[in-house]
Amino acid sequence: MAKAIFDIENTVFERQALHWAQQFNEVCFLQSNDYVDPYSKIKAILAVEAADFFRSNDGQDAFAKLENFRTRYPRKWIPGFFSYDLKNDTESLRTPRRSDNLQFPEAYFFVPKILLRFLAGQVEIEAEDPNVIFLAIQLVEILPDAHVSLSKNPQPIAVKMRFSKAAYIDAFEHMQQHIQRGDIYEVNLCQEFYADAVNIPPLPLYQTLNRISPTPFSCFLKIDDNYILSASPERFLAKRNEMLISQPIKGTAARGNTEEEDRALTEALLRNPKEIAENIMIVDLVRNDLTRSATPGTVDASRRLELHSFKQVHQLISTVTCLKNPAISDVQAIKNTFPPGSMTGAPKIKAMELCEQYEASKRGIYSGAVGYFSEDGDFDFNVVIRSILYNKTNGYLSFHTGGAITLDAQAEKEYEECILKASAILAALSTYSQ
Repeated sequence: MAKAIFDIENTVFERQALHWAQQFNEVCFLQSNDYVDPYSKIKAILAVEAADFFRSNDGQDAFAKLENFRTRYPRKWIPGFFSYDLKNDTESLRTPRRSDNLQFPEAYFFVPKILLRFLAGQVEIEAEDPNVIFLAIQLVEILPDAHVSLSKNPQPIAVKMRFSKAAYIDAFEHMQQHIQRGDIYEVNLCQEFYADAVNIPPLPLYQTLNRISPTPFSCFLKIDDNYILSASPERFLAKRNEMLISQPIKGTAARGNTEEEDRALTEALLRNPKEIAENIMIVDLVRNDLTRSATPGTVDASRRLELHSFKQVHQLISTVTCLKNPAISDVQAIKNTFPPGSMTGAPKIKAMELCEQYEASKRGIYSGAVGYFSEDGDFDFNVVIRSILYNKTNGYLSFHTGGAITLDAQAEKEYEECILKASAILAALSTYSQ
């Protein structure tokens, strides 16, 4: 493999590269949308065509098998994903029999033949012949409006909800009864939005979603005819040198229509006792999860309840870090923390059992993680939220939203929060026809 750096006009070349990449069966594009924090590492990166891959369809010993796969490629950049259902590999849990129209594997990682790293005004291409790749991408022609695909007679995609409002409130009330009994003290109840027999161009849909809702952990991932189109704002777990970093999100408020209204909404969020309590509960859960991989005495959760504003919503984000115990491998550290605590509840195992009992759909990739292992030993994974999952072969499209339930939560407000979190995806889908 050779490397070369070329000068580019970032926006144009990035769009050309994404369209060029669609000829391959394996594509992973991760981008930060220029969000920067102390742990940021990439601006945008595009990996295409598998030289080798790891795939787990049944989840059995998936983490151990991935560990073996990685030992064959210790200095390679390896993107991929973990399904939420790998919880059954981390704990003694099971997933009820439910329809699986998406038909994604439970874990998938690949070693790319071609890697493009987007820098400021430049791209680094790693491939057998970087010059050939650069010239091929430059030849791609894209019309000015190619990122939007409008029908002359658009018929909105018929998005349905797996829960009716009444069914959601019933599940909500059952969850609160468990809280009152002391079984749990917080749980993340999720619901599925879906559409059948959809024929839609995945890349333009992703570009539309990313334009409506640019986020730090945006992702377009293609494996054959399975697609993940993600506008995730949340980091699940990263490693920087020997430091592990988790940044759970709990606490959501809508954006205001004016600066004054927006400021009032942020101030209300920062004072909201329910949202603060949710965040602190999950910080404690994540801190406990990280302890399993930490050098004793190094877990730190001093950065709490920081306000982060995105185009669609305001969020409260806390940061929990530790130094990784050298005896713990990277994959084991991920397994020790998986699935993301912000998507389960506390106590974690009981919360996951109740989610399986009361949710009406299989989570699958939703609530899992997409990201990468890098050649220098670091890694970074998001939480799969605000994300569209699509099986192009059978036309099934799905996304979930959820929210934390505590003793003080109100069913109507939590239901409204689910709709708010769906707004960017619904707006993107409204651009397209069946």
